Amino acid sequence: MKQAVFLVGGRGTRLGNLTIDVPKPLMDIEDKPFLEYLVRNIIRHGFKQLLFLCGYKAEKIQNYFGNGESMGATINYVIEKQLAGTAGAILQATDYLNEEFLLVNGDTLFDLNFLDLVVRKPEGAWIIKMALRKLADASRYGKVEVDGCHVKGFLEKGSIGNGLINGGVYWMKKDIINWIYHVPSSLENDVLPGLVKECMIWGWPYDGLFVDIGIPEALEYARKIVPAWFKRPAAFLDRDGVLNVDKGYVHRREDFTWIEGAKEAVKYLNDSGYLVIVITNQAGVARGYYTEQDVNNLHFWMNEELARIGAHIDDFYYCPHHPEAGNSCYTLKCDCRKPAPGMLLRALNKWYIDKEKSFLVGDTENDLIAAKSVGIKGILFKDANLLEVINQSKNLYEIKKDFLL
Repeated sequence: MKQAVFLVGGRGTRLGNLTIDVPKPLMDIEDKPFLEYLVRNIIRHGFKQLLFLCGYKAEKIQNYFGNGESMGATINYVIEKQLAGTAGAILQATDYLNEEFLLVNGDTLFDLNFLDLVVRKPEGAWIIKMALRKLADASRYGKVEVDGCHVKGFLEKGSIGNGLINGGVYWMKKDIINWIYHVPSSLENDVLPGLVKECMIWGWPYDGLFVDIGIPEALEYARKIVPAWFKRPAAFLDRDGVLNVDKGYVHRREDFTWIEGAKEAVKYLNDSGYLVIVITNQAGVARGYYTEQDVNNLHFWMNEELARIGAHIDDFYYCPHHPEAGNSCYTLKCDCRKPAPGMLLRALNKWYIDKEKSFLVGDTENDLIAAKSVGIKGILFKDANLLEVINQSKNLYEIKKDFLL
């Protein structure tokens, strides 16, 4: 299971009185703490095992998030007994760390396809793969010097002009603990420079939204922009006949054949900032050909396959019913079997979706009827490369351009 580790122990002194009673990651952004936006975004990428490295006001973070069950994840906590610093916190969490893990700053939102960073292949040995962000003015953060994708150095804050900065998102090996020599210790100041000298850090630029709430002005900006960012367009995809060859009641991985361009299309959508949601009729359950557990197992396997290329499906909805076939509790007229819109409505109710910029790709008129009934554009897919169909859509190009501004 993929692990995400959150650095949430800082005092947030630059925010002044705002953090007297509330830790910086819990700063209010509309109706949620800032940290909740980060956590939900990472969970949807398949990171279900979370570890919070806490310090200041740790009990407030624990009380809010609990064990993570309500968010579909498991959360553990490591609380520093004394000031440990960002690297010291990692060292103290040694017994909780996977062999490789995602590390993120709890006061920074960087919107990217985290799985893309996971599967990036450095050209040599590595301890850290890091996400970089190009800014027009990098003076507040300090610039990252690169040679291709090889991180060669870090410039001090105050260096004017544009440049790449450290986005505060890392894919790390647990071996990082061998580079932390004392507590307290700073990841940025005490550990990264040594790894640079040994050519152990690689980085790639991403162009998604970047917000650091470390100063009052940035916090106010986050309160304006983050709720709008959280409302995403969604690509709803039928399954059989769109993602995989429709051989009739496919329910086993050995019978599953990806349609040309399907996996690449899902990754393209992930990279573009879309939610990717499968909406599929599965009357084979009503007919007794297979069980709901078989459906769920296949969908789990699909995401395992997609993860190999840095892609994922955010959610799956399926209808196991049929109004006439079979002779069981599944033989009934329901509101979820397409062309009925029930599955779409449930997805719209669960996810914060920008309906106007969303679309559905299906291979039958019933798919398009379902989409139209909830006010979503429908695209009929027939014997084509799915990536090309999506990439050539004028509507999609405009959505992508608009969403990333």
